[in-house]
Amino acid sequence: MVNGAEHALSFDPRTTLLDALRDRLHLTGTKKGCSLGQCGACTVLVDGERIVSCLTLAVMQDGREITTIEGLAPEGELHPVQEAFVAHDGFQCGYCTPGQIMSAVALIEEGHAGSDAEIREWMSGNLCRCGAYTNIVDAVRAAAAKSGAAAGGRS
Repeated sequence: MVNGAEHALSFDPRTTLLDALRDRLHLTGTKKGCSLGQCGACTVLVDGERIVSCLTLAVMQDGREITTIEGLAPEGELHPVQEAFVAHDGFQCGYCTPGQIMSAVALIEEGHAGSDAEIREWMSGNLCRCGAYTNIVDAVRAAAAKSGAAAGGRS
């Protein structure tokens, strides 16, 4: 299940989830960065947990619910985290933005947005080469406050 829709795919068992999403389902919002799991650009949610899709085989996700950046706003309205990134200029070149947003959605849900230091720690797996970190922290803090889930979410 990807973004609420079932897909029956067949592919080489060595295909990563990232390649299946981008090449087979044409969901190109998830970016291919380092392919080493170090930059976080390919972060997606699997059963609500964030993972780097470049290090996960697609066959391992059979039967699981996958959410990509395209799945956050299926009705065309921005997700509150996306709105906060726009309001706080949390993106610059935009390449890392989908992974940053997916991680931010997860950390807010997990209740790890209690302080700027906590946000930085839980976002540390996502790199921004443009240096928008301060704006990203501002956006995450604002989205968490708006959702009322700054701290104490699921763990």
